[in-house]
Amino acid sequence: MLKKFEAELAEFVKAKYAIGVGNGTDAIWLVLMAMGLGPGDEVITNANTFFATAEAIWVAGCTAVLVDCDKDTRCIDPEAARRAVTKKTRAIIPVHLYGQCAPMREIRKVADEHGLLVVEDNAQAFDAAGDNFRIGELSDAVCTSFIIQKNLGTYGDGGAVWTDHAYINDRIRLLRNHGSGKRDVHSMGFNSRLDDLHAAVLSAKMRHIHAWNDRRIALAAKYAEGLKGCDFLDLPRARPGYRHVWHLYEIETKDPAERNPLLEYLNKNGVDAKTHYSIAIHRQEGFPWGKAARLSGPLTQAEKNAASCISLPMFPELTDEELAYTVQVVRDWPKNRK
Repeated sequence: MLKKFEAELAEFVKAKYAIGVGNGTDAIWLVLMAMGLGPGDEVITNANTFFATAEAIWVAGCTAVLVDCDKDTRCIDPEAARRAVTKKTRAIIPVHLYGQCAPMREIRKVADEHGLLVVEDNAQAFDAAGDNFRIGELSDAVCTSFIIQKNLGTYGDGGAVWTDHAYINDRIRLLRNHGSGKRDVHSMGFNSRLDDLHAAVLSAKMRHIHAWNDRRIALAAKYAEGLKGCDFLDLPRARPGYRHVWHLYEIETKDPAERNPLLEYLNKNGVDAKTHYSIAIHRQEGFPWGKAARLSGPLTQAEKNAASCISLPMFPELTDEELAYTVQVVRDWPKNRK
């Protein structure tokens, strides 16, 4: 089933190779290792991403360089990435945050100017696309996660890499399987295979992913219409022409001090709202935990994002009635402030 799913995945994403691995975090560090990156090599990524993106850079032995995000989309700011480049920089990992592609044309331009590799963290944007580019078209490799809460998820954990580079494909296939390409022949590697059972689940579910994402897009439009005029909020923005698949519908309070009270109010009224992610990586206790790291420039937007974000319920099975209730609870917030 894994072999079958890998072939289907490669066809779906229009890549030469797709490799199933244990999870999305492994996907990133396996790619970095397959590319030959390690100690002394800097890798640039968002400060406002899930911890695993930076963690994978550290697992590979590299230095994580955190940069700011765009104030509108919260994806990585290409100019911030450009300013962060040094002689030690080897790669950029743009994160397709909340289901929207990062500005890959601009990232590719920065990479080409400095001879850098590009690895897309696509854990949140399976089946998304840019205005005139597909995920993977402007990078060296794409990494994704299949944990259950993702747009395409299995009943457990899983991940994958896709690429057009034979050397990345060949190296990861060895690394994920104890360095083995045939029985009883090994080199140094790891145990990070996508299980056949999960591959079978993903094979079945992938046939429906485009329709499920279309439903997410429709729900996001209903949220946008219903929350119009809420002057205490900033609503998420989709880049014109992009296929934003809305892994999360993330709003931000204009006043960061109101985020926690609003979140508590929503939860008390039966709305399962959460935060993604409420503490930027560089603000977490103990950063960088004895690992090599560098902060580049002010991280003002990333810190505002972390302090203000609330994720409203978003999944294809969400009913119009449930969404309408959520909208009403949010709109009622001003008269329920304490």
